[in-house]
Amino acid sequence: MSEFLASLPAVAVCLLVCAAKIVEITIQSLKTCMMVKGQRLKAAGLGFLECTIWGLVISTIIGTLGDNIFLLLFYCVGYATGLFLGSTIESKIALGTSNLELIASDESTEKITAYLKEHNRGYTVFEGHGSKDKMNMIFIVLPRRETPAVLREIRKCCDNKVFVVASEVSKYAGGYGMVK
Repeated sequence: MSEFLASLPAVAVCLLVCAAKIVEITIQSLKTCMMVKGQRLKAAGLGFLECTIWGLVISTIIGTLGDNIFLLLFYCVGYATGLFLGSTIESKIALGTSNLELIASDESTEKITAYLKEHNRGYTVFEGHGSKDKMNMIFIVLPRRETPAVLREIRKCCDNKVFVVASEVSKYAGGYGMVK
């Protein structure tokens, strides 16, 4: 491997290290998300691939760091870019489950629950009291990738008159349409 890299121009080695680091850190980001979401087998596979790439990249940079400081710079750029790309990809594939907690008036609650019933979504409503009026709390658990669209529709159906807290769900059992 080192003979091959020695035959390349220094700029090509820098770009190769940067590209490999981008791929490695992107994989690392996705692997970490999968571990947190309980997808251990997929995470282990990605971890093996990540470790292989890391070994190749670090052996390249350690052996030539004293000769080419730009290699370290490209390594760092690759790392930062990989973090950004990994988190961007993860947000697009949206692994996991979300919990939505909505606080709304009686009128908005009726509109929201009508929308949820129409779309076969499970929910639970609790009556409560806000600082001024009676309010309702609506709990919804749904796949994370569906959360933005559902929130958009809920806000639209009640003229944005709803307070929303969204959080990640690590474990759940049972529930309407959510048995896991």
